[in-house]
Amino acid sequence: MNNIKFEIILEDGRKMNGELYPELAPISVENFVNLIKNKYFDGLIFHRVIKGFMIQGGGMFPDMSEKGGLNPIKGEFSINGWNKNATSLPHKPGVFSMARTNVMDSATSQFFLVTGDAGFLDGQYASFGKLSDEASLEVALSIEKVATGSKGYHDDVPLEPIIIKTMNLI
Repeated sequence: MNNIKFEIILEDGRKMNGELYPELAPISVENFVNLIKNKYFDGLIFHRVIKGFMIQGGGMFPDMSEKGGLNPIKGEFSINGWNKNATSLPHKPGVFSMARTNVMDSATSQFFLVTGDAGFLDGQYASFGKLSDEASLEVALSIEKVATGSKGYHDDVPLEPIIIKTMNLI
């Protein structure tokens, strides 16, 4: 199966290129591709940024209201009984993984992009792709350096919204 290439274009014109690995997480990849095709991510933000760890997006508008409206998918990771490929993608800088609640099968559209070594997440979250070039990683690392604060009950929120203009398959 071939890797699927995509791009994230931010409102400020910056871009991140990535590739998805359907052989490692077919359910997560199919879900993510369908969301891209349906322009689900357009206008959403990276709403949680933790320096040295990750940037999270794919579910919130700039006012921190949730987009929602999706059914959850199966969590493709070993502690959830997923053994499709015992050598899943390690949570290293540049890796995309599905965000979820404490419920194993609760992922919908929110994803996080690892910016530090997060190996403690291996086997507990569905890693499904990664950034495909150094310039894209530089964009992600620049996002993790923004000033953050609290908005309502949300912590680690960028003070200036980082808006996803669109995502495209390429």
